[in-house]
Amino acid sequence: MTATRTPILNRTQTLQKIKRIAYEIYENNFQEEEIVLAGIYDRGYLFARILEQELKAISPLRVRLVKISLEKFSPVQSAVTLDCPAKDLRNRSIVVVDDVLNSGRTLMHSLQPFLQIEIKKLQTAVIVDRSHRSFPIAAGYVGYSLSTTIQEHIEAVLEDGEAFGVYLS
Repeated sequence: MTATRTPILNRTQTLQKIKRIAYEIYENNFQEEEIVLAGIYDRGYLFARILEQELKAISPLRVRLVKISLEKFSPVQSAVTLDCPAKDLRNRSIVVVDDVLNSGRTLMHSLQPFLQIEIKKLQTAVIVDRSHRSFPIAAGYVGYSLSTTIQEHIEAVLEDGEAFGVYLS
């Protein structure tokens, strides 16, 4: 975290974006009995936990929270793991969740476990989409689209505290 950062979304705005994403997910999955939120560790998983609470508050859907772990800076060399057996997610609708979509590399590699099983639907959700694609990945659910330079950094702070929000540095 750098000393100079500009707030993009404060706590209230960030939570509003997440609530809107929850409604969109429910609208597109209302016929499902259960939906899987697969959060990319660590900030994507924090986002997925908040999204899980919102979905449970607005819908009768059963929500299953799954953690995706991978080495973000060298995803090709590292294994992508789930905190549950992938076979337990067979024939489910899955939403892969991350905080910021930049090049698409992390989201692309995080999909690997779901390509090994038969699933109903695979969707993606992010709080901020920066649109600097190097990979053919798009987010189906986006809280905020933001044009930045490639040198700028977006940070989503999703743990309770005064700094909760989205920042540009």
